[in-house]
Amino acid sequence: QVQLVESGGGLVQPGGSLRLSCVGSGMIFSLYTVVWYRQAPGNQRELVASINSGGSTNYADSVKGRFTISRDNAKNTISLQMNSLGPEDTAVYYCKTSRGLTEYWGQGTQVTVSS
Repeated sequence: QVQLVESGGGLVQPGGSLRLSCVGSGMIFSLYTVVWYRQAPGNQRELVASINSGGSTNYADSVKGRFTISRDNAKNTISLQMNSLGPEDTAVYYCKTSRGLTEYWGQGTQVTVSS
């Protein structure tokens, strides 16, 4: 059974940093693209960053230069390093992967940026 578990969220002051982790089980994570999404209250879920099996990355314009997605295949983990956080980054962050037509989502981790 495929399972994704996010961690690393929390409360941080503006300008601060957080590192989110997404640990996968039940599949060989390194073979698949993994995507981080976020959803703020009242907003649609939006793509934040993605990384494919070859290590190529893609970022939303709003996070370019501040966020870095990376993968540790040995640990079946995708990380999202978030720097220079602002209140606009407050959201629940989710990781997602797909195998064929089936999508697998984690339960989400809350990131709150506030002074």
